[in-house]
Amino acid sequence: MMDPTTDNAGPAGGPGGARASLEALRAEIAKAVVGQDAAVTGLVVALLCRGHVLLEGVPGVAKTLLVRALAAGLRLETKRVQFTPDLMPSDVTGSLVYDARTAEFAFQPGPVFTHLLLADEINRTPPKTQSSLLEAMEERQVTVDGTPRPLPEPFLVAATQNPVEYEGTYPLPEAQLDRFLLKLTVPLPSRQDEIDVLTRHAAGFDPRDLHAAGLRPVASAADIEAARSAVARTTVSSEITAYVVDICRATRESPSLNLGVSPRGATALLSTARAWAWLTGRDYVTPDDVKALALPTLRHRVQLRPEAEMEGVTTDSVINAILAHVPVPR
Repeated sequence: MMDPTTDNAGPAGGPGGARASLEALRAEIAKAVVGQDAAVTGLVVALLCRGHVLLEGVPGVAKTLLVRALAAGLRLETKRVQFTPDLMPSDVTGSLVYDARTAEFAFQPGPVFTHLLLADEINRTPPKTQSSLLEAMEERQVTVDGTPRPLPEPFLVAATQNPVEYEGTYPLPEAQLDRFLLKLTVPLPSRQDEIDVLTRHAAGFDPRDLHAAGLRPVASAADIEAARSAVARTTVSSEITAYVVDICRATRESPSLNLGVSPRGATALLSTARAWAWLTGRDYVTPDDVKALALPTLRHRVQLRPEAEMEGVTTDSVINAILAHVPVPR
């Protein structure tokens, strides 16, 4: 994923002002997290698209710190759930609790009733609890005892997980994965980035105290809403729409894949490409915007055939091959 350069022109509170706020948000996160620019940009894209993000990486690469830094830069309510094998669905969504004073059952909201939910190590809890987020992520509501209860807006689930081959993990089912707009891989840092990390720690940086690190809220719900309105006005030509469809249809015909991208995935790719185009300061989408967001938007929506996996083929390599062969519109 490329790193956008933004055009900050515009009145405060307008599209240009909203873009400036989101660029300031990226700068705030960089005070705590070194070198994960693609993941930072992915989180901002998800905010613009009303989507959710799955961050995958080995322990110790700042997945949780990344989401905490995002929360520190936003004027939004944030809650965290540490997913464990004994976590119950009601621990996430809330439940009816008997009130002895009124002799009635009252709804006690769970941590999902927030603007930004950090679902930490989501694949360490069984599928029953994982699925408790399905309705919240897709319909932005929680139904308890037959009564739907709306979630606040904006609402973003940022989930972290360890690679599925790690002991004590439960792979997310396809239906759950499809609810995430983006799956972002958080790699080990480069040598220079790791030196920068250690230099910050040697100078007194404490990842548990982001306020002391100088992080402050720079973007509000109004900024996000203004940015979303501007993204919705970004022009998408019929050639770009056809290009997105051709990429997704090619995944369904790939001999390396059991499962290709659904129409929901095609819609997601178009949405993320529009957000990316706006972040780079344009009001129209290009094929390069589609290519830039193809991997994080599609990698978790396809499934490799067992024989391809045994040969060392990865979903990223399949998608890259498709991008290389699908004709690019002029």
